[in-house]
Amino acid sequence: MITAKAKKGERKREIAAKATELFRTKGYAATSMRDLAKAMEIEAASLYSHIKSKEELLHGICFRMADTFFAAQKEAASPELSATEQLENAIVAHVKVITDDVAASAVFFNEWRHLSADPLAEFKKLRDEYEAIFRAILAAGMQESEFRTQSVNFTTLTLFSAMNVIYTWYQPEGSKTPEEIGREISRLLIYGLKD
Repeated sequence: MITAKAKKGERKREIAAKATELFRTKGYAATSMRDLAKAMEIEAASLYSHIKSKEELLHGICFRMADTFFAAQKEAASPELSATEQLENAIVAHVKVITDDVAASAVFFNEWRHLSADPLAEFKKLRDEYEAIFRAILAAGMQESEFRTQSVNFTTLTLFSAMNVIYTWYQPEGSKTPEEIGREISRLLIYGLKD
């Protein structure tokens, strides 16, 4: 038997999924609670029995995705590997998160700026900590003469610029799996770093 609490949790997930699609297609600022209610085929007032605000939905998407990115990197990390292998694993893990939920990835990369002050500061801190994982791998690779980059910061920005647009072109029915896409991107990027 499905409990009332389980039903409410399921309904909240449905609202979050619909909000993710609307934020992706219309943008956070242009999406109203009325738009969301209409898409859910319920009265706007009914939404407030499940969520407090539109920002609560954005907060949930952004921080859930951040948690997923960190968890993927933790799983991919292996200190006994070379910097080249670590970087390839890190890139593949990042690509898999993006391609696993393209709509949420689009919101994560484009709409985080609409978070209010405290969550925005927390989000930026998490972003810096996440990018630091890649910087550390690159710095280790430079120290071991695996990579010939002159600037860890510039190279990190370049890596993320290449990876973070995948949601704009990835097709689940395409000829390459997320794993293959990640490996191919990593080869293209890494061999540009090697002597």
